[in-house]
Amino acid sequence: MKTRSKIVVLGSGGRLGAALMGEYRDKLEVTGFNHAQLDLSRLDEMREKLRATNFDVLINAAAFTNVDLCETQQDRAFLINAEAPRVLAEVCRDKGAKLIHFSTDYVFDGEKRKPYSEEDEARPISVYGESKRAGEKLVLQTHHQHLVVRVSWVFGPDRPSFIDAMIKRARENEEVDAIADKFSTPTYTRDIAEMLPHFFNFDVEGGILHFANAGECSWQEYAQWALDCCQGFGVAVKVKTVGASKLQDMTRLRRGYGGQANWVARRPANSVLSTAKYTALTGVSPRAWRDAVADYIRRFYSKK
Repeated sequence: MKTRSKIVVLGSGGRLGAALMGEYRDKLEVTGFNHAQLDLSRLDEMREKLRATNFDVLINAAAFTNVDLCETQQDRAFLINAEAPRVLAEVCRDKGAKLIHFSTDYVFDGEKRKPYSEEDEARPISVYGESKRAGEKLVLQTHHQHLVVRVSWVFGPDRPSFIDAMIKRARENEEVDAIADKFSTPTYTRDIAEMLPHFFNFDVEGGILHFANAGECSWQEYAQWALDCCQGFGVAVKVKTVGASKLQDMTRLRRGYGGQANWVARRPANSVLSTAKYTALTGVSPRAWRDAVADYIRRFYSKK
């Protein structure tokens, strides 16, 4: 059966959604809705608009992702991250369409010392993680062919992320530090966009799928590699070495990580995702995170 080609992307103004739009615009029949065009907190309006839209695959790249704000806005977190995906799943089921819903490594507690597989029990330790896990369950119980894709440390050119904050700080300051005892894997939006069409066909297995670039690192290692790449590609930075801070220090750290003066929510110390299932299904292994980061810096920083 040929791959379906009528795609709708929710969250098209965000880091991931914009990358999906950029990748598919010239290849598929794709329509994007940003937050202003489709607000996930307005369930009835969202339902009506999508029922009136013709599509085969709905990709939900929209969410309430401010991890600390979720702690104080729990109702909004569950509305956008759980109830809205349930409505999306129901609309897709009724239309005979497939939902691909993005989730997060923050559904895990971080206690495991090996990469998390899709079969590992989700034990979120924050409201954000709890709301995203609730959304996963609601999506999958609505239709078994829907797909939940968990990703981690997403970066890309369309919206600033940790890597951009680190480079900005290294350009402006004499010292830069990052957490050395929190581990996961960076995931490049372009790599997500390139792999996702494997799963557009409604006949392809649904359920939960992990995707990230290969390998693992701490935030300190991630930031250090980014600065190494900057130097290698002739991008001017004042700092060559990234200092080490600890996860527990983030409750009193100055602004600089996503605009938060303090961390309110707990974060998993280790949330590396195993991509063995993805490789088994596609025959393709994700490229190493170092290669993806180097590609990003070469493309988007070396000529600035």
